[in-house]
Amino acid sequence: MVKLGLNIDHVATIRQARGGKEPDPVAAAVIAELAGADSITVHLREDRRHIQDRDVHILSKTINTRLNLEMAATEEMKQIALNIKPHSVCLVPEKRQELTTEGGLDVVKQKDILKEYIKPIIKEGILVSLFIDPDAEQIQASYETGAQCIELHTGSYAEAFDTNKEDNEFNKLENAARFANSLSLIVNAGHGLNYQNAKRMLIIPGFYEFNIGHSIISKAVMVGLEKAVQNMKYILG
Repeated sequence: MVKLGLNIDHVATIRQARGGKEPDPVAAAVIAELAGADSITVHLREDRRHIQDRDVHILSKTINTRLNLEMAATEEMKQIALNIKPHSVCLVPEKRQELTTEGGLDVVKQKDILKEYIKPIIKEGILVSLFIDPDAEQIQASYETGAQCIELHTGSYAEAFDTNKEDNEFNKLENAARFANSLSLIVNAGHGLNYQNAKRMLIIPGFYEFNIGHSIISKAVMVGLEKAVQNMKYILG
């Protein structure tokens, strides 16, 4: 059974729209855990557009599942990770002008830099994941950095879903997952997954966790967070 990691960034997006205290992403994490979420993901961006430092610190001390901290590979973020010691960090590319993460890390070009960057994080017992496109070269390079996990970027598959391009994008993910499994990497997936397209992904063997945020938080606006999480858990089996 594939586990569900819930990204609660957009709970904080709603809060920051008014600059107040509601809704509280920490409270959302508690509800999500009780509803069956297997981990909680937050992306602490350089511009702090949604999740704030305080959120991360409180979550690190209060959640009962696993805290996954998405972050850019900067010195500031490394020190935050070493301070709060989440269960895992997922290194992602980050641009201030983007609405959401637009693609995977180019690990091939940054392999030596990333290898040194993640050493102290792994030394502290924090699992390191690299967010990459479903490409064999990127997977091999990720393995060579010493990272224990990858998260396959599913954005192209999500955009192609229910079009004549879907099978091609799905096959890329299947081939990538199989190759990563052959290297004994933990394989997660995320970006654009929703209540419609996640089900087909279950055909691919070897995925550990799907990290899903926007779709679940959007549904929660209509039906409540507890039910939205439960519905996705049902789909994932």
